Amino acid sequence: MSETKRHSLDDLLAIMARLRDPQNGCPWDVQQDFSTIAPYTIEEAYEVADAIDRKDWHDLRDELGDLLLQVVFHAQMAKESGLFEFADVAHAISDKMVRRHPHVFGDESYDDLDAQKQAWEDIKTAERAAKGEQHDASALAGVSHGLPEWKRALKLQERAAKVGFDWPDEQPVLDKLLEEVGEVRAEFANGRDRQRLQDEIGDVLFVVVNLARHAGVDFSQALRHANAKFERRFRHMEALATAEGKPLPERDLMSQEALWQQAKRHESAG
Repeated sequence: MSETKRHSLDDLLAIMARLRDPQNGCPWDVQQDFSTIAPYTIEEAYEVADAIDRKDWHDLRDELGDLLLQVVFHAQMAKESGLFEFADVAHAISDKMVRRHPHVFGDESYDDLDAQKQAWEDIKTAERAAKGEQHDASALAGVSHGLPEWKRALKLQERAAKVGFDWPDEQPVLDKLLEEVGEVRAEFANGRDRQRLQDEIGDVLFVVVNLARHAGVDFSQALRHANAKFERRFRHMEALATAEGKPLPERDLMSQEALWQQAKRHESAG
């Protein structure tokens, strides 16, 4: 029995080109463009993070493949438009990594990690200048608007902290969080203006990101854990309700809360 052929990166590129072929490809793949594929790219990146969080290494292999497919998909569409192709993507990132690590690929040396991080930012600033981007002297320069908003909040806070604009520890952040929650309460009491509620709730979320930063907690990972915990407990509630012969939708909130507390106790006991 002959061994199953192991596919290579070249095979994947050829498969993607075939899928995009206007005559013989897949109609769905052919209809896609950069904007329609972008949400899938973001989703697959989160799937990778989820597999790592679960320490499911077999699943991680598959999810990394899904993420790689996204890169290949975008590169194929770019090739069709005469913009660039996959080899250009590989060259660009390789060149960037060598350029940004002169202490590894060159003769540069740094005294500590902080000095290395500062050099990294200096190199990025020089790269932006070389591309003709207008000079921005702000400490917040270069923080991408394409990041998830919680991640952008974190980046902005980290940049501000570098020039000393930061709370000394977590206590004043906790105090600020209570203050911002109070302002949300006041807005609910004063008429529930949608725009003001959006602003006030946004302030709460911004402070929560700051609190996670001060605690050394990854905000995204913490939220993933909270989501997983909620789903786990809610599904247990549903199972309890079904076992008692009265499904969850048929119960009032007090009865549902009792099941929720029972699910929490079960989890704690386990």
